[in-house]
Amino acid sequence: GDRRRARSHVRPLGRTVRTVGIVSYDETQLKSVSTRVDGWVERLYVNFTGQAVRVGEPLFTLYSPMLVAAQQELMLAKRLRGDVAAGTSDAVRDSDDLLESARRRLLYWEVPAEEVRQIEASGEIRKAMTFRSPVNGVVIEKSVMAGQKIMAGETVYQIADLSTVWLDGEVFERDLPSVRLGREVVAEFSALPGDPRIGRISYIYPTINLATRTARVRVTLPNPGLSLKPG
Repeated sequence: GDRRRARSHVRPLGRTVRTVGIVSYDETQLKSVSTRVDGWVERLYVNFTGQAVRVGEPLFTLYSPMLVAAQQELMLAKRLRGDVAAGTSDAVRDSDDLLESARRRLLYWEVPAEEVRQIEASGEIRKAMTFRSPVNGVVIEKSVMAGQKIMAGETVYQIADLSTVWLDGEVFERDLPSVRLGREVVAEFSALPGDPRIGRISYIYPTINLATRTARVRVTLPNPGLSLKPG
């Protein structure tokens, strides 16, 4: 495919250093999606790498006997709370504790608070729970198929949050005295004419490429609208 490069201008002390860079995802913003319970994947909403996702977008549904049992406990605790409403203060307190414990178990297993409230209000147990994207970004790894059993803690997706991106380029050794951490960089993209982006140098690699006499430099760029894409 077309690999678009960004031309970056480092302008310290009135001197401009020019280089060409490649956009990549910010590795510090990489999010792993896993579950805290064992179960079977019933449906995949996001089923290929490279797919863009928005925060809150459904990724997959999971059938887990543990989640079903936890919902049943929540329903029983809710019913008990209603039965003892007119009872002694100790009975009411104990039923409140039991209800709160049942809620906490589902929250600990990363069922969203709003879904717990909906389950409690409706009284309906959901056979499969929906897991959603924690970030806006791009799926860079998918390690699950529909129908597959997954274990607690197993990574299902890795998603690169693209709200910031890295721009890596090579700077000639002779220009390194003008390159400092925190220095402002102007990046111009052929795909975004008239829309330069401003970032800052966030890392200077500690080694020199002996063949080209260059050092690799990383710039961190804000990415509003997610218009900058890795590669």
